[in-house]
This record gives sequence, C-alpha cells and structure tokens, in this order.
Amino acid sequence: MIDRKVALVTGGSRGIGKGICLELARLEFALLVNFHENLGAAEETRRMVEEVGGVAEICQGDLTAPSHRDLVVDFTMQHFGRIDLLVNNAGIAPYERKDILQTEEESFDRVLNTNLRAPYFLTQRVAKEMIALIKAKAIERANIVNISSIRSYTAASNYGEYCISKAGLSMITRLFALRLAEYGINVYEISPGIIETDMTSKEHVRKYYDGKLTDGMTPINRWGTPREVGLAVAAIARGDFPFSTGEVFNVDGGWHLRHL
Repeated sequence: MIDRKVALVTGGSRGIGKGICLELARLEFALLVNFHENLGAAEETRRMVEEVGGVAEICQGDLTAPSHRDLVVDFTMQHFGRIDLLVNNAGIAPYERKDILQTEEESFDRVLNTNLRAPYFLTQRVAKEMIALIKAKAIERANIVNISSIRSYTAASNYGEYCISKAGLSMITRLFALRLAEYGINVYEISPGIIETDMTSKEHVRKYYDGKLTDGMTPINRWGTPREVGLAVAAIARGDFPFSTGEVFNVDGGWHLRHL
C-alpha cells in the first residue's frame, strides 16, 4: 500500500478534472486519473501532476459500463492499495441543445447514463472498498465529492437532460452522505458556476455567457477557473470539514444568491 492518500478522479484529464488533480497533487495525494478517450490529455495531466511533486497513474474507462467501472477501481487498488477520496467529476453535455419538447430519448439516455447512472454505481462500488479499508484500519476516514452544477437548480428548457442529470447528482450526494456517515465517509457536493472549460469553449457558448456577465449575471462577475474548483476539493480532501456531510459548496461567483 502506498504511504500517501489516494484520490480517484473521474474525467481527470481535462478542464475541471485536471484542475482538481493538480490541487490534490499539491496536497501530496497520489492520483488515479480516469479518462474516456483522450490519452494525450491524460498523459499531460500526469506530467503536470508529477511536476508539482505528485504521483499519478492513468486509466481509461467508460464509466457507463459496469465492467469499466470495475476495471478502474481494481486498477486503483492494484497500483495504490487504497482509495481515500473519490471525485465524481466526469460529465457530458448534449451534442445539441434542444427544446424539451424536441429532446430525443437517445440524447436523454446518453447524458443521464454518464452524468447520473455512472457516478451512482461507481460511488456504490468505491464506498464498499472504502468501508473495507476503514474496517481493516488501513485508512482512518474517506471522502466522496460530486461535481454538480448550478444547472442542478437552474432550469433551462433547452438543456433539460443536463439539468435533470445534475439535479439527480445532488440527490446522490444526500443519499450516500446519509448511508455512509456511520463508517466515517463524508460526502460532499461542489456546484460550479460558469467555468472556463472545453464544454464552454465553443464560440457561441462563450459569446452567450460573456453577454450574461456583461449584464451582471453574478456578484463576482467573471468566469471561474478549474483551479478554483480544485481548491474547493482540496479543502475537503485536507479534512477541513470533518463535522459536515451532504454539504453543498458553491463555486459560482455568487450565482446561488438569486439576487434581485
């Protein structure tokens, strides 16, 4: 077993996931960087983790498939012997935003399989590993962090499947927080706002949110960065909130204040 804490970060090769990996590396966590398709991005994240003194392995896996979830968890345990932190970060958007009166079942299923079903069952599997480790006194405590979105409570009628998936992820946080507290496993949700990532880099998306920010969308009126989400995860990973579970941490420039 490695002599440092281990974090499994899904979708850890790019965007918010990459920002999370780098901040955890600065806390001397060993990282399992899960990715789906972009091997080059995963290798770049590993290189950057190592540059800040961290340790990282990469593992490809489509987490919508049960066999791939098992592969990723087994790979982590075989290489590191422990999992102290699970970060459910991997997520996708619809290929095309469509009015909810026009949303196709294929798009709905694709988004919910990735954003909701996969983290639910990955959390189930990893939690069992964590419980066994805690019972064996191999680790003292563990944490699980779900990366949701302001879309979990902000309705957009042309983004229905995404909003529903993130709202469901919020409930996953509450359910597992309740179930796992007795074992010393705390579960948290981080709700990012408008963050500069691949998902928001398309010209029309960037233009849309630039306009919103120009109109004063949020009290802290700018784009957020992956590092800022990573800093929130790092605070949890460091153990700064031992008497909190099921808590939502908003990294959104104050959007959740719903001001008039």
